[in-house]
Amino acid sequence: MDKRLYSIETPCYVVDEKRLTENLVILRDVANRAGCKILLAQKAFSMFSVYPLIGRYLDGTTASGLFEAKLGNEEMGKETHVFSAAYMEKEFDEIVKICDHISFNSFAQWQKYGKKALDAGRSCGIRINPQHSTQEHGIYDPCAEGSRLGVTIENFRPVLLEGIDGLHFHTLCEQNSDALIETVAAVEEKFGEFLPQMKWVNFGGGHHITREDYDREALIDCILRFKEKYHVEVYLEPGEAIALNAGYLVTSVLDIVHNGIDIALLDASAACHMPDVIEMPYRPPLWQGGEPNEKAYTYRLAGATCLAGDVIGDFSFAQPLSIGDKLVFMDMAIYSMVKNNTFNGMCLPSIAVLHESGELNIIRKFGYEDFKGRLS
Repeated sequence: MDKRLYSIETPCYVVDEKRLTENLVILRDVANRAGCKILLAQKAFSMFSVYPLIGRYLDGTTASGLFEAKLGNEEMGKETHVFSAAYMEKEFDEIVKICDHISFNSFAQWQKYGKKALDAGRSCGIRINPQHSTQEHGIYDPCAEGSRLGVTIENFRPVLLEGIDGLHFHTLCEQNSDALIETVAAVEEKFGEFLPQMKWVNFGGGHHITREDYDREALIDCILRFKEKYHVEVYLEPGEAIALNAGYLVTSVLDIVHNGIDIALLDASAACHMPDVIEMPYRPPLWQGGEPNEKAYTYRLAGATCLAGDVIGDFSFAQPLSIGDKLVFMDMAIYSMVKNNTFNGMCLPSIAVLHESGELNIIRKFGYEDFKGRLS
């Protein structure tokens, strides 16, 4: 771990440029070999100061609404795609101006907005739901029973396909290529008759392509087979894979209390600064932190908010913690900055970049006005 991280004022998110670039090189290689296009899903990572770097390797950005679309268009300026479960009428004219590809979640949305999109020369798609679950976390499963995301085959309306260039599906979350291969088979089984009339198919996100155990050869083979069979452009839109293991959250110990276990209170909060720890839930990786009782001293690490459940997890250390010690949580670029909040008046962590040269630059600091400005 770079020693410079321990000199930084906390709390602070730090993106490691070298690790980010390593991920981008992998993704560019996959895109080249598979003949597909890969987009940054901004819902996972929107640190636009590194968009110029990302844009050297990827084909553009994808958005979940107007604000993300504007960010990708302004800061990367390559292909700009958008999908929303339901578009806001007051925003759609601006969306049409800046987005190359617009995907709709229902045929009702397509009927409402499709002509305006086509008149502007945009490529339009319909999101489909293959109703094939490959994961256990219902909150992240677009194929779960009762899902609002995507058109099922029972609700598919072929008579309304005129003007539709593509189909879009997004069903995965932090998964390997075997889950995608299963999903593609389900898509072909249910929607295969419509694929030959499409120009593109978007395989969505959730592909952990840059993870060490990810089977990239199987992914490439899947895409090549699909392209050869249906003669379509294939898009992938991962978010996590782009900044996976490329960020840290540096925090300091504020106090240590005891209630059946030693509890270290930090200036970083699970509820405010790493909300996926509570929502997923999961135990984030910590540099030099072991499993409970694995090392000599075990602590519960928690935020300093009033939320009783603001707990990051239980970790063990070779040496006892002291007030003022700095801890470095890893894999904190994705779903951290994009989801953080100022509950309890907590200040947002600063944002920094650790450059490949070794230089550590603070990109942005936050303060009281950022908290106050959100409220009234």
